[in-house]
Amino acid sequence: MEKAKKFMFYVAFVASLGGFLFGFDTVVVSGAEKGIQNYYQLSGWLHGFTMAVALFGTIAGALFCGRPAEKFGRLASLKAIAYLYLFSALGCAFATNWWILIFFRFMGGVAVGASSVVGPMYIAEIAPADWRGRFVAFFQFNIVLGLVTAYISNWWLSGLQLTDDWRWMLGVLALPSVLFAALLYTIPESPRWLVLMGRDSDAGSVLSRIGDSNVTAALNQIKDSISQTEISEPLFQKKYWKPILIAFFVATFNQLSGINAINYYAPRILEAAGVFRESALLQSIFIGMTNLIFTMLGMVVIDKFGRKNLLYIGSVFMTIALLSVAAGFKYESLGGYYMLFSLMLYIAAFAMSLGAVIWVLISEVFPTSVRAKGQVFGSMTHWAWCAILTWVFPTLVESGLSVPTFCFFAIMAALTFVFALKLPVTKNKSLEEIQKELTSQ
Repeated sequence: MEKAKKFMFYVAFVASLGGFLFGFDTVVVSGAEKGIQNYYQLSGWLHGFTMAVALFGTIAGALFCGRPAEKFGRLASLKAIAYLYLFSALGCAFATNWWILIFFRFMGGVAVGASSVVGPMYIAEIAPADWRGRFVAFFQFNIVLGLVTAYISNWWLSGLQLTDDWRWMLGVLALPSVLFAALLYTIPESPRWLVLMGRDSDAGSVLSRIGDSNVTAALNQIKDSISQTEISEPLFQKKYWKPILIAFFVATFNQLSGINAINYYAPRILEAAGVFRESALLQSIFIGMTNLIFTMLGMVVIDKFGRKNLLYIGSVFMTIALLSVAAGFKYESLGGYYMLFSLMLYIAAFAMSLGAVIWVLISEVFPTSVRAKGQVFGSMTHWAWCAILTWVFPTLVESGLSVPTFCFFAIMAALTFVFALKLPVTKNKSLEEIQKELTSQ
């Protein structure tokens, strides 16, 4: 059993490396964006588009990865995603004109969007029920680890005074992409997908390797849950309205509470508060480290305290922190350190609540027969809001609307508390038990 547990940790670690690339790719542009703007002499509108184009790619990736994940398997899809990350990083590093850069940034976004669907889905389907929350949250941990690594990489590369340092910032992602691709060949396919394909023997072998104490009963439970529905049935029907609403609202509040406005524009926010660019890049690392530490905390306690309780606590502190940021913009005399502390408080509260919970909830509330479609829906909702927010946020700040913008984020954080009140308890339940509870016949 101890050997099986170690193997399951290894499987979760490898699958979660897609989250590392996800976090690195989406945030690394925060350090490269000014270099890109200067190199290509971009207008404000084209600069905003350059920043947002990868996010349009995430929508495409989330939208179109569901069918390959159903047809070819979760593991094969993860391998394709790893190669997409690799080609995107190399393409951005060697781009000879703006259009080529845009193309490869878009492709990187496709990889991120697909990763946000397939990674958590794979982990949720292979993890034991009593460890599923922390293993899927491990994906979020790796997103944040990638984010912090990108901040550190940007700060370090900017200090080397390299020519066109933005190329190095975007291209360095090729290294972990190769590692991710190689390690994926050492882990098994999802047992639930194998059952969907009629490969019960292979599924049983995987369940045995990950330490399931009663393989026959587990296989029967999976097959029973699948036999109740048609594999090709549509997602949008009355009996699935509960998981659809859960996925929609957790993705909406995750983004509209402002997390990626801060992740992507942290240096600019800090500069606006009176911090020099070099110090702003360094202080972005503090924000990223706060995110990492509290994501680890959320990952450790999510299966003990449950998704609801984390959202209760986090929403309260997020609201307070966001109102403090709004006050910092209104009363500039409060200074950069006040703003840094407020941002770090928000990041800490977000990381152990919405940050830790989003991918866990989306991956576990949908039945096996429509899980890929449900994961696509939840991820697309997340990325659509993210793309909109990333594009309009600089305009809002430059227009002097920072205070109402962060007040809006605070309202969204407060509404997260209301959402948590209606959320069902899913901790320590098998995916099939959750399906029975949330699927109305």
